[in-house]
Amino acid sequence: MTSGVTTEPAVLDATELTSDPELEARFAESAHRILADLVAGGAALGWVEPPSREEVAELLSHVVSAVQAGDAALRAAYLGRRLVGLGYWLRYARPTHRPHADLEKVAVAAAAHGRGVGRALTAALISDAREAGIEVLTLDARGDNANALHLYRSLGFTEYGRLPGFVAVGEHRYDKVFHMLDFRRQG
Repeated sequence: MTSGVTTEPAVLDATELTSDPELEARFAESAHRILADLVAGGAALGWVEPPSREEVAELLSHVVSAVQAGDAALRAAYLGRRLVGLGYWLRYARPTHRPHADLEKVAVAAAAHGRGVGRALTAALISDAREAGIEVLTLDARGDNANALHLYRSLGFTEYGRLPGFVAVGEHRYDKVFHMLDFRRQG
């Protein structure tokens, strides 16, 4: 990866990320900053309050272990040498669900919104899932996250369910929307 600023995000996989000691050393802290800032701004990433550094470090450690076992993919998006987004999927652990995976998170720093980072991350994760032999990639999103829902539909995901008013954030209620990308139907 070059040290100059680029207009297109560089999307690294876990192997590329860990092969650069400088990026690897800063990854957990940079990921924490992105996730905490997004959650503080109201983003629907699974936390009501911004996660602690320890929570994010533990989460990333779990994902990296799953990647090493062939049960996950992790992607990190950079503009220049600055982390601007991350995403991952995890294979379902139950034996009957092993051919499938859940796209757990795609998070893009607010300053990088509208620059194609979310699309690049999600497309890379879809490609990783296809290469790993995943049959169905699922995800869920909060119903008011129109930009994410539009992105997922544009990449081939279809809605397969909705739980009205399921997500409670204080006094507010949001739908939980389920999407899937069925690689079996794509040949």
